[in-house]
Parts: sequence; structure tokens; C-alpha cells
Amino acid sequence: MHNPPVAYLFLLLAIAFEVGGTLLLPASVGFTRLWPTLGVVVGYVVSTAFLSQAVKGMEVSVAYAVWAALGTVAVVALGATFLSEPITTAKVVGTLLVVAGVVVLNLGGAH
Repeated sequence: MHNPPVAYLFLLLAIAFEVGGTLLLPASVGFTRLWPTLGVVVGYVVSTAFLSQAVKGMEVSVAYAVWAALGTVAVVALGATFLSEPITTAKVVGTLLVVAGVVVLNLGGAH
């Protein structure tokens, strides 16, 4: 079992690879372009491998919630920055609600 700092390092790596894979999805054009498709697959496989290591040192419910929330925030921010996606009120509110759910889970729901 990993200690918590190592588990969080694995979790951050899982998030980074998942976000990278997700950002390559538009470039894959429905998995019709080889290199972006391989990037998506590698990103998701490596992300899952790191996530599996992270849960050796933390509850899976917490790991998955943090993974989903930080991944969502990163994809929204990077999508706006690099993919010219609009930042709408609904997108901001929805993202804040996801983050709020993770905070509640970490403050008491999972412990």
C-alpha cells in the first residue's frame, strides 16, 4: 500500500494523462487519424495504470472523485485555451458543482 503523498502523486499523473488523451479526441476525428488516436489510447491506458496505483493508498471513491473533478477543470480550461471552446455560464456552474461535490466527499462523505 502506498503512503498518501505517493498516492496523490500517482493520482496527479493519472489526471495529466487522462486530460492529455481527452484533449486529443477532437484531433482523432472519430478515431480515423492514427497518431491522435494512438495518443488517446495511450493517454487513457497510462492514466488508468496510474489510477490503479493511486488507489493503493487512498479510497477509490475519493481517488475517482478527485480524478474526475480535476480532470474536468483542466479540460475546461485547456479546451478554452487551446481548442477555442467557449466558457459559458453553464459550463462554469457545472464545473463548480463537480468541484463542490468532491470537496464535500473529501470533508466527510468518504471518511
